[in-house]
Amino acid sequence: MCKSSTIANHSCNNARMEDWDDLRYFLAVARNGSVTRAASKLGVNHSTVSRRIQAFEKKHNVRLFERIPTGYEMTQSAENIYPIALEIEQRSHEIERQMFGSDNRLQGKIVITAPNFIINELVMPHITEFRQNYSGIDLIFLTTADLKNMAAREADIAIRLTPQPPETLIGRQVASFSQGIYTSKAYWAQQKKQHEVILWNDEISLPQWTQSHFPDAKIAMRADTIATMVSAVKSGAGIAHMPCIMGEAQKELFRLKRELPPPAWGVWILNHVDLRSTARIRVTREFLTDVLLKYKNTFEGENSRYL
Repeated sequence: MCKSSTIANHSCNNARMEDWDDLRYFLAVARNGSVTRAASKLGVNHSTVSRRIQAFEKKHNVRLFERIPTGYEMTQSAENIYPIALEIEQRSHEIERQMFGSDNRLQGKIVITAPNFIINELVMPHITEFRQNYSGIDLIFLTTADLKNMAAREADIAIRLTPQPPETLIGRQVASFSQGIYTSKAYWAQQKKQHEVILWNDEISLPQWTQSHFPDAKIAMRADTIATMVSAVKSGAGIAHMPCIMGEAQKELFRLKRELPPPAWGVWILNHVDLRSTARIRVTREFLTDVLLKYKNTFEGENSRYL
């Protein structure tokens, strides 16, 4: 057994590979500083995390965390093993990706992460065709704004809106992510002298697009999701700057003829480089690419209806 004085020693590193599951719990608490947050990240209940940490400490006769009012704080022993645990984690992920990467079966689980509206509005109308062709592939969709760790296989395929994807990921840009200024006919018919705009929650002052085209505008409201912003514009509450793919999907919304900077972001379909030869990744990626290419002109604002 590696005692507290030697637990950080590299001579114990190979022996501890069998304890990877214990280290997963250790790293989750170390990163999150809380059993509750670690449990949420791991998808288990907090009592499981607490029990595993206590067992890990008892097994090695070492105290890894101080229980403080704000959460869990690493002890010096934990600080000593933390970089080694990170290295073991990285190697474990590499092994998993290498094994998965050589899988040529068209069956098994695939986790896809993407913005909510892309999955629900664009992909789902075509999903029956995919299921008919590849019934052995178990698709799991994560419609979240959080960026998943592809190296850790928190997701296998990502649809990301980004100016430049990470170097560790490969894929293709299927469209430019254009944006426009949208409103409703009901609002525009009022011909207001001082226009009202709908902004994002973190936009404290008037952004550049309002200063360029509506310098005297007042803020009608702020929203934290695109769905809320779209609903506000549809109701006639004002004008908003939003992705063309969202504005064009609503028959009540129309784009204003106002010049905006060219899009810097793109719509990318990505996977980790180690998974490029995995059969079920390849066919799923091809399916998603074909689907999103159907909407390329809409993403790029080529089908806009103007007022």
